[in-house]
Amino acid sequence: MIKREMQAVLKKLASQFPVVTVIGPRQSGKTTLVKTMFPGYSYANLESPDIRDLAENDSLEFLRQYPAPTIIDEIQRVPKILSYIQVKVDSEKNNGSYILTGSQQLELRASITQSLAGRTAILQLLPFSIRELQGAGIHLDRDELIFRGFMPRLYNEQIDAESLYRSYFQTYVERDARQLINIKNMSAFHTFIRLLAGRIGQEVNLHSMSGDVGISSTTLKEWLSALEASFVVFRLPPYFENFGKRHIKSPKIYFTEIGLASYLLGIRGIEHVARDPLIGGLFENMVVLEALKARYNSGKDPDLYFFRDNHGLEIDLIISSHRQLKPVEIKSSRTFSSDFINNIERYRKIAPAVKPGAVVYAGKITPDFHGTKILNFADTADLLDDWS
Repeated sequence: MIKREMQAVLKKLASQFPVVTVIGPRQSGKTTLVKTMFPGYSYANLESPDIRDLAENDSLEFLRQYPAPTIIDEIQRVPKILSYIQVKVDSEKNNGSYILTGSQQLELRASITQSLAGRTAILQLLPFSIRELQGAGIHLDRDELIFRGFMPRLYNEQIDAESLYRSYFQTYVERDARQLINIKNMSAFHTFIRLLAGRIGQEVNLHSMSGDVGISSTTLKEWLSALEASFVVFRLPPYFENFGKRHIKSPKIYFTEIGLASYLLGIRGIEHVARDPLIGGLFENMVVLEALKARYNSGKDPDLYFFRDNHGLEIDLIISSHRQLKPVEIKSSRTFSSDFINNIERYRKIAPAVKPGAVVYAGKITPDFHGTKILNFADTADLLDDWS
């Protein structure tokens, strides 16, 4: 098994909290991670109809059959069980009693806030990071990673990327969306999610998209929320503190699995990646994801943003920590250009207190340039290590 960077923080939190909840996309490796870290725990998967029925209809008997310490998979399927777990951990007062996993964050977070506030630590596990793959001796270039993505099954089993993402979309994305909302027009939903893939790294105008999809913007807003709740997409918020009214307030949209985005865009081979007109957006998505994974794997809040004002100045990624900011420009080019640092220098003039910035690109030559750090995309996590 490829070692996950989250292992240390997961073990630490289990020694400090009675419950640890690991949430994230389906097939991101949550079950493998928690079973590996806690091999002596009993195990219940609430996706199993029989086990789910027992938990739903006789929760006390369920907890008797699966006594602590235990792992409970897909806890959002029976959220009422959280109230019974609360009673158990309050009376027994043992840390590490329950390890929970879940794949629908909004519903699960609401249930946890109500039942397990102060009793559980929450971690978010995304698919493999580049650093995790390299730790296992897997070194892939820009186009291979964008096409293949980071789903554990691709690296643990002999499976074709196109087949995996076709199946993933049909069996998980559609099913989870249907569980969260009533989708009456699946064809329009398919169109919507493909249009989202075509707008990676952009602000999404649902009013404009409603004309393309043929569905009201109100319904599209519900669909987008369902995709976020199922960890299919995420929003990168804008950073606008202390910049008056010059800033843009709308978030940008990215996919939590770049391989799925490539599949939705119709990319069917590694050789097609570099020629795709959206290569810049796909590369940016991958780099932002690497930063997000580094934060999550350390058990920290994202604290990641972008900046754009109404004068055309944009910074692709703002890393925030300890009230300091680090601006990062993301370029898919394999060749460095001095122009890459222009926006960072402009940004530092209006925000002079920020830390030296960085350019992340697809090339191998990584000198510092006028105080700006230049690095290959595979080393994106190093930018966050500075503040670990």
